[in-house]
Amino acid sequence: MSRVVLSIGSNLGDRLAHLQSVVDGLGDTLVAASRVYETDPWGGIQQEPFLNAVLIADDPARDSHAWLRRAQEFERAASREREKRWGPRTLDVDLVTCYQPSAAGRGDVLCNDSDLTLPHPMAHLRAFVMAPWLDVDPSAEMTLPGGTRPIAELLAELEPADRASVRLTSLTLDS
Repeated sequence: MSRVVLSIGSNLGDRLAHLQSVVDGLGDTLVAASRVYETDPWGGIQQEPFLNAVLIADDPARDSHAWLRRAQEFERAASREREKRWGPRTLDVDLVTCYQPSAAGRGDVLCNDSDLTLPHPMAHLRAFVMAPWLDVDPSAEMTLPGGTRPIAELLAELEPADRASVRLTSLTLDS
């Protein structure tokens, strides 16, 4: 496995510092970081807004499960607590998709085991994932059960209120 798309978010504590910790932790494997967006909470739980970004990282030595373990390490380092599904958190690091770029195109990893589902089963429904992903990769695509679809197309299909809930900030991540 080589390349991963990570969606990162925080709505507790120093939100920007939590996001920056992932950028710092990726080091030389970081390929690109989106701008930072503020997003209304998703999932129906009353809480503060999130800061969100998307990162692309590349490490030929990591497979999808190694990326998952790394994401969980970042969350533990930020004292992430899993009290409520879709509840507030210091840091959330989701693997959106993993793929192996090659001359023949890209080979997406499809995984559905007890630890990991790839591509992320709900990413195409979340404007807070797709808007920053387009920011960092305007030609991004995602493999879904019906085939590969452009992220721009998937984002355009969401409700206008969902898209409006994702707002570009002046904050940046130092890469």
